[in-house]
Amino acid sequence: MKITRLQTIWLDEHPNNLWLRIHTDEGLIGVGETYYVPRAIAAIIHDVFSKLLLGREVFDIESHWTNMYSTVSFFGFAGAEMRAISAVDVALWDLLGQYTGQPIYNLLGGRSRDRIPIYNTCVSHGACKDYQRWAEGEAGELAQDLLREGIRAMKIWPWDQFGVSLGGPIGCNAGVGAVGPIGHYLSSDDLKRGLQPIEQIRRAVGGAMQIAIEGHAKWNLPISIQIAKALEPYDILWLEEILPADNIECYVRLAQATSIPLCVSERLFTRFGFREVIEKNAAQIIMPDVVWTGGITEARKIINMADTYHLPVTTHDTVGPVAVFSAAHLALHARNAMIMETVRAYCSGWYKDVVTNPIPIAEGHLGLPATPGLGTKLREEVLTRSDAHIEESPLK
Repeated sequence: MKITRLQTIWLDEHPNNLWLRIHTDEGLIGVGETYYVPRAIAAIIHDVFSKLLLGREVFDIESHWTNMYSTVSFFGFAGAEMRAISAVDVALWDLLGQYTGQPIYNLLGGRSRDRIPIYNTCVSHGACKDYQRWAEGEAGELAQDLLREGIRAMKIWPWDQFGVSLGGPIGCNAGVGAVGPIGHYLSSDDLKRGLQPIEQIRRAVGGAMQIAIEGHAKWNLPISIQIAKALEPYDILWLEEILPADNIECYVRLAQATSIPLCVSERLFTRFGFREVIEKNAAQIIMPDVVWTGGITEARKIINMADTYHLPVTTHDTVGPVAVFSAAHLALHARNAMIMETVRAYCSGWYKDVVTNPIPIAEGHLGLPATPGLGTKLREEVLTRSDAHIEESPLK
């Protein structure tokens, strides 16, 4: 089965998401996805990768990965290049599953579990106002609501509000709230204010809800240690990416200074990016993003490397529905997967507008049926939307 056409799609409504459809000479279409700067990623797919993929056999997935990585690595590999590789890789695994009639988890070697617990990253979208609820004093009520759905873990980012904004000395925020330079000052009052939603959750539900804290890499090492120390009495699931992941020695020092488990990091690309984290004991939980770090092929290697050090893994899954399906196949297969990230505001909202099958979540767990390939497809109506940007590279 040969690759005959590469088709990229992005929508004005979701300007950071890019979907890739790989067409074949047997009529099967595989879908991949990635996130951030879709025009740059589409250019890499059509201008560079089309020359490596068109006319080639679908099933040579490892060879395709090596060819793409070797090509872009010559010029510096991370960023849009790895996101493009990730989208291609996921679509190829989807095609292999469709052709063989098997779900991807079977092609990986079968399942270690039939379902995996999820946590809710408390983002808002549409009618679901999870962010406003925890950020504006209703964290306890939100935790109670999640528990009623069977969700026993949630993630919030209570110190982002005190970080440094983009925009320089004029003080305006030129980007989204999570984005900004490293902060070098946090007052004692603000340190305590960041604890308020955590205290609200513990008062409302006690230890029934696990709490993960996101840091968005907004703090220097001394402040990260302060935050970690302040969290220690609250039985925190993990502290995620409180520091940038560009100096792993800082994470080593943070790990030595706190009993809070550290989770690192969706910003690291490929197994080479994670090697030092794992070998230097810089984190207790390893978190790749499947559609950023190199797709299913590379994420599987990262997961296996973590397993050799008896470390659990979770996956970063806030970018789109195809990414969640991709990660779910790995999570059901990998014996060291501990929990999966989901955003209920997205799963119950816009995800349903772009893929045919919803994310299968019930009683706080995610499981997948034995559907061939990923188990979902891009809706055909997405291709005819007025805000759709579609580019194709056909086999000539």
